[in-house]
Amino acid sequence: MKLFSFYCFRKLEDGDIVNIDVTVYYKGVHGDLNETYFVGNVDEASRQLVQCTYECLEKAISIVKPGVRFREIGEVINRHATMSGFSVVKSYCGHGIGELFHCAPNIPHYGRNKAVGVMKAGQTFTIEPMINAGVWRDRMWPDGWTVVTTDGKRSAQFEHTLLVTETGVEVLTARLPSSPKVYPWLNE
Repeated sequence: MKLFSFYCFRKLEDGDIVNIDVTVYYKGVHGDLNETYFVGNVDEASRQLVQCTYECLEKAISIVKPGVRFREIGEVINRHATMSGFSVVKSYCGHGIGELFHCAPNIPHYGRNKAVGVMKAGQTFTIEPMINAGVWRDRMWPDGWTVVTTDGKRSAQFEHTLLVTETGVEVLTARLPSSPKVYPWLNE
């Protein structure tokens, strides 16, 4: 299963899941968002994977506030994913974002990570856990871009760009009330 690919020549089929990653650069500032979507009717295992991945992101966002250590994000994500029977990709992480697209801090999504630093009001960064149905390992194809799980099992990902406020967090890439209703578990 592809974790990410710039291009894909395979036609999407009923039962697939697909991740769409959108980046914006507006008035000198970057934003980054991705979501995993169902293509037609997916099996229960895929639905559970996508829902767990979404929940991992939401649980991680819920702890964001001044004074929290960045490494705690990975602990929260790892705990929920493993309790749900999934694994967390260790090769990629969330990142600082703003005038630069990728900058400090690095935000690992797995447990027992060595991320340094404490959240401070005014910081912007992404949280973007990749959760796998099988093992956490991945490999890159010879094209230098496409990444797949080593066991061929499915992977899902969600991402938001966040701003640490004086009292908590603002999700800069949050859905609007008028956004399409996509995920049945959200009771949208």
